[in-house]
Amino acid sequence: MTELLGQLFFTFFFIGLFNFGGGGTMLSLIQGQVVTAHGWITQEMFTDIVAISQSTPGPIGINCATYVGYEVMNGAGFGPWAGVLGSVLATFAVVLPSFLVFYLIIRVFYRFHEGRTFSDMMRALRPAVAGLIGAAALVLIFRTQWTGLQLQLSVIRESFPDWTSWIIFAAALALGISRKAGPIAIILGAGVVGLLIY
Repeated sequence: MTELLGQLFFTFFFIGLFNFGGGGTMLSLIQGQVVTAHGWITQEMFTDIVAISQSTPGPIGINCATYVGYEVMNGAGFGPWAGVLGSVLATFAVVLPSFLVFYLIIRVFYRFHEGRTFSDMMRALRPAVAGLIGAAALVLIFRTQWTGLQLQLSVIRESFPDWTSWIIFAAALALGISRKAGPIAIILGAGVVGLLIY
């Protein structure tokens, strides 16, 4: 149990340390570690965790870490109390780098914030953030499997079981891009439509 808790802590510390741009960009990092690298949870369970994390209050990346921490420890057979401990540990580990880095950034910012190098560095990070958000979306749509050098893509059936789910997705995406509705309204609307249809 102690070994698994240690792996959980360092995995989420690593995720928190290399995350740029908020919770949405964190999803592809979490998926890569807990589903692909460690195999702690299945892709289907990760998709469910992301859906719950988006629907509950708070940052999606931190919510996801909390749910994953619980599922990893409880799923390993240590019981619900170990699951709660896993939740607390994963949540603490994923936010700890932000506190440490933020403290250092504040000290550096007040020293160099008017310099050209600093503003150029911030500008260079914007495409990386957009790419990570796009990767998070693709992780929730497609299952990837490498056979040697050949990549096999398949749609995650639990996320998109039929054409109706694709229509709901397209409508939500169009509303989000056009900015005719806020993200909360889109999530609630898609949830209600899905509840009525399924």
